[in-house]
Amino acid sequence: MGHFHHVGMSMGLSSGDDNSTMAPSHHHPTSSASHSHDHMMMMPMTFYFGFKKVELLFSGLVINTAGEMAGAFVAVFLLAMFYEGLKIAREGLLRKSQVSIRYNSMPVPGPNGTILMETHKTVGQQMLSFPHLLQTVLHIIQVVISYFLMLIFMTYNGYLCIAIAAGAGMGYFLFSWKKAVVVDITEHCH
Repeated sequence: MGHFHHVGMSMGLSSGDDNSTMAPSHHHPTSSASHSHDHMMMMPMTFYFGFKKVELLFSGLVINTAGEMAGAFVAVFLLAMFYEGLKIAREGLLRKSQVSIRYNSMPVPGPNGTILMETHKTVGQQMLSFPHLLQTVLHIIQVVISYFLMLIFMTYNGYLCIAIAAGAGMGYFLFSWKKAVVVDITEHCH
């Protein structure tokens, strides 16, 4: 008997035989080993477009209708868009909270054997400060959202994958234009 057939039988699935003599298994709900088998669903390993029995992150959050899929699409789209906005917002907060600017000059070789002085600006942030604490909390939120998006993508549901890609694209489009390269015209005049 193959592994898949054995797994299917242990989950209470028959091999396509309606006359299966296996009695349905009844497990005590507090038993953790049997509890995991009762709620186990076969996860697709290829992309598909459907909206029946699509489990979304949590066992109680199951999509079964086209309306629920449309709602999930919008929610996942907005989550992906928020993720992109959060990344850009964290970069902006970091730039605003940088303190202790130092200028360091160092000699560098120039043309025709001359020595030029090159100035570097060094910025830092204090570890025990509100901006750093805020960055840490926002980083945790960003990491959790990124894992949620990854797990949603791993459902292989085409609608949800499109929602993530479209939301991330729209978020980047809406928020990253502010991130465009800023040229400081006074940078060379230290």
